[in-house]
Amino acid sequence: MNDILIARSLFGTTMAFHIIFATIGVGLPMMILTAELLYQKTKDLEYVVMAKRWTKAFAVLLGVGIPTGTIAGTQLSLLWPGFMEVIGRVMPLPFQIEIYAFFIEALFMSIYVYAAERIAPWMRIASLILVALGALASAVLITNVHAFQGTPRGFRYENGQYLDIDPWAAFFNPSFLVTATHVAVSAYVVGAFVVASVSAFKMLKNDFGSRLYRFHQKALMISLVVGGLAAFGTAINGHEAAQYLHEYQPEKLAAAEGLFETQSHAPLAIGGFTDRETQTVKWGIEIPWALSFLAGNSFDTVVVGLNDFPEELWPPLFIHTLFNAMVGIGSLLILIAIFGLLWKKFFKKDRFPKWFLWTMVASGPLAVAAIEFGWIFACTGRQPWVIYRILSTAESATTATNLGVLFILFLGVYIILGIAVVFVLLYYFRKNTVLDDLQRAERKNVQLFSSNS
Repeated sequence: MNDILIARSLFGTTMAFHIIFATIGVGLPMMILTAELLYQKTKDLEYVVMAKRWTKAFAVLLGVGIPTGTIAGTQLSLLWPGFMEVIGRVMPLPFQIEIYAFFIEALFMSIYVYAAERIAPWMRIASLILVALGALASAVLITNVHAFQGTPRGFRYENGQYLDIDPWAAFFNPSFLVTATHVAVSAYVVGAFVVASVSAFKMLKNDFGSRLYRFHQKALMISLVVGGLAAFGTAINGHEAAQYLHEYQPEKLAAAEGLFETQSHAPLAIGGFTDRETQTVKWGIEIPWALSFLAGNSFDTVVVGLNDFPEELWPPLFIHTLFNAMVGIGSLLILIAIFGLLWKKFFKKDRFPKWFLWTMVASGPLAVAAIEFGWIFACTGRQPWVIYRILSTAESATTATNLGVLFILFLGVYIILGIAVVFVLLYYFRKNTVLDDLQRAERKNVQLFSSNS
């Protein structure tokens, strides 16, 4: 591996690990807020117990997300000095505002955790709304830097100089809203289906009709509603994102669909693998004219193929597989949510089939995998540019060598952190069971939220 590839691998590994905690850290507050709203409406103590337990899990995940995010920021400066020079000059606003977003999130989460039983119900809800908004703002602001990389605005680059800098124009770059919306709804998908995964597993482990079964079934139904709506929103937003790629990064769209020749009535390739030699998608299923319609809402839309660009500027062709995996998982999650809601609400069935519950168990890991596929597709599909058509990855990278040792050391750190967070979560929730929390909630003068036994 050359030094640039090692630098990319090191930072990519950091982001792949951090993105798990960052995404759940955005999605889980929405689930907590939903449970709290249901509790305030129904006064059903099971909902407040859900909120309490998910809050504890959120705190543990936040404890890992913060240091890994700090590591990612440090690696940006050390591994990609050329990139950070541009960001420092043109795009500093997201990093500056993100500090305040995190402050709001941490402050109001502390209020909710430690003062929930001493403040009015509307204050509890307001605190959670601000937690959810703070978490979302942090993710959106950092992701806006990625949006800027794909559609840079707010400056002119001439003779190695950055001129006419307008930070707000850079901030509100053309793909900001599309990217921000995609990050938000996909995070809510992950948060909901991670909860659904745990709930379905617990339903399989408990007797049908028992109090624990009913508790986890309620959590599952919340997850299906929130996750289903968010997954549908992701699909709609994904269509808009494809149109932005068609307009601003045509070679990325062409690589995502394995399209080599520019054409109208372009087909959409589903599945398969892109073959550079034959310039086809092997074993894929083609839907005639569909890509042109997705790109421009018309079958006559001309979609630019890869052969219109120098081969050295082609993104890696394996992003077609990543794109299909992301879309495929998203589509599956929509179908899962629709089936679960129809089974329970339309057909009035009290008991889910075991095969469906096992599918739900898999839905959480699949949602996380879709996020990973999506981020790798988004960043790798921009190659060989770190800032599209302005700054290449090679020009941005550090000139330091011997990065292999750092790569191995950080990989070891992430493995240890991953094992530790699983151990802490299992230990805490085995020591503090659902029944314990339900009994504590039913007793008067016993604090539920601030209990840390």
